[in-house]
Amino acid sequence: MAEHPIQGLMGVTMEKIREMVDADTIVGAPIQAAEGVTILPISKVTFGFASGGSDIGSKTSKDLFGGGGGAGVSIAPIAFLVIQNGNVRTIQLADHASTVDRALNMVPELVDKLSELLKKNKEEDPGGEATE
Repeated sequence: MAEHPIQGLMGVTMEKIREMVDADTIVGAPIQAAEGVTILPISKVTFGFASGGSDIGSKTSKDLFGGGGGAGVSIAPIAFLVIQNGNVRTIQLADHASTVDRALNMVPELVDKLSELLKKNKEEDPGGEATE
């Protein structure tokens, strides 16, 4: 069976969306800053897609088709990941985050502090005195 014109219309529109929205759109290319700092931009990507068509009957031809398709993409930066000396921090651009978002933002700092505490405890001997 021959391909219906709407299939081609939808295929082209979806291919164009794939070109616009990929992993590099959400997590941007790393930016190298001074003193070995690497910054990764994080974006929120929202997209929509619509397509439609109609076969129009005619007395002279059965092959009349009318259709259209469209897509919209919105890209908004929401945060930056900052990597420095093996530590990762999140810098949010919007301050309307929920309690869960704020707690998740604190996780890297908490992990760093726990690592330092465990490292410090390993350096101490069982008597509680630091080794030299």
